[in-house]
Amino acid sequence: MGDERTIKIKLTFGGGVEVLFSNKRNQTIALPAQTPASGTQPSRPADLRYLILWMSKNLLTDRKELFLDGETVRPGILVLVNDTDWELEGELDYELQKGDEVVFISTLHGG
Repeated sequence: MGDERTIKIKLTFGGGVEVLFSNKRNQTIALPAQTPASGTQPSRPADLRYLILWMSKNLLTDRKELFLDGETVRPGILVLVNDTDWELEGELDYELQKGDEVVFISTLHGG
């Protein structure tokens, strides 16, 4: 596959989120660089919104409701992009770049 069609992203899971992803704390994925066109929506660069959707279809193995809330992650899951809170990067609209590291950490713990 050509280099322009995919981007490699490192995913890291912690705080218990990893159990939803086959207990793998670290994964490197090759994500399509563009979202697929659909109906009236043209293809666009892959962003965090697309990554979360892709993860739900390709990596999430158990209890989707513990990770997803609509098209985003549930409250209580901290998302970092290259060690920066995703709120500072545009959240779902952040366009992914080759070599990005996206970290998902649950801040909710059972007692």
